Amino acid sequence: MNRMDGKIAFISGAARGLGAATAKMMAECGARVVIADVLDEAGQATAAEINSKGASAIYTHLDVTQPESWQAAVKTAVDKFGGLDVLVNNAGIFFAKSTEDTSFEDWNRMVAVNLNGVFLGTKTALPFLKARAAKAAVGGAIVNLSSIAGLIGVANSTAYNMTKGGVRLYTKACALEFAPHRIRVNSIHPGLIETEMAKVVIKDIGAMVGSDNAVRDMFIQAHPIGRLGAPLDIANGIVFLASDDAAFMTGSELVVDGGYTAQ
Repeated sequence: MNRMDGKIAFISGAARGLGAATAKMMAECGARVVIADVLDEAGQATAAEINSKGASAIYTHLDVTQPESWQAAVKTAVDKFGGLDVLVNNAGIFFAKSTEDTSFEDWNRMVAVNLNGVFLGTKTALPFLKARAAKAAVGGAIVNLSSIAGLIGVANSTAYNMTKGGVRLYTKACALEFAPHRIRVNSIHPGLIETEMAKVVIKDIGAMVGSDNAVRDMFIQAHPIGRLGAPLDIANGIVFLASDDAAFMTGSELVVDGGYTAQ
C-alpha cells in the first residue's frame, strides 16, 4: 500500500517538520525525493539521512516567494532525476494577530509564502508533471498543505485563515483544470501538529493569554482524540494522496485533525 516506486517527488519546506517527515516516508516507499527549503543546513542533513539509508534524495535551496528561485530549484530536480511526478506544496508560515494588529507588511508576508508559494510551485512544476503524467500508469499528483484553518474560522488568525482557505479552493480549481492532463490535486488539513510551527502558534497565543502551558493544554483538550498530532500522522496522509492508491481522488480534502472539526 502507498508505494511510490519510481516516482520523483518535490517537497517545499522539507528541511524539518511535516516536510521532512514526508520526504523520509516517500523515500522509504520508493520515491526519489527533492527536499527544498531556505534552511540549508537542516535540509542538507535531512537529505543526507535519507541517503544514508540507501534511498535517494537531494537538497536544493528554495525561497517559495520568488519565481526565479522556483525555476532554479525545479531545474535542479529535473536535471538530477529527469522529471517530476509529485509536487507537495508544504512550505508555510503562521502568526497569531488580530486584524487590527496585523500590519500590511505582515499580511503581504503571509500571502507571499502561503498563497504565492503554492501558485508559483504549481505553475513552475506543471510542465514537468504533465510530461511524466502522460506516460504514468495513473498520472501525477499535487498535494497542497492547507489546515483546519482552511475549513473553519480561528480568532486572531485572520491572515492565516485567509491563506489556508485560499489554498483549499485553489486546490479544487486546479483539480478541474489539470484533470485532462492526468494530474490529481488534493489538499490536506492538519490539526495542531508537534512541529516548530506549533511552537509558534502556542507562543503567540500564550502571549495573549499569559501562559504557554495553558494554551497547550487547551489545544490538547480541543482535539477529541486526546493529543496533538505528530508529523508522521500528516506524512501518512500526504503519501497516500501522492500514491497510486489515491488514483480516484482529486479536488478532495483530507482532514487529519484528531476530531477537531468534527465538533
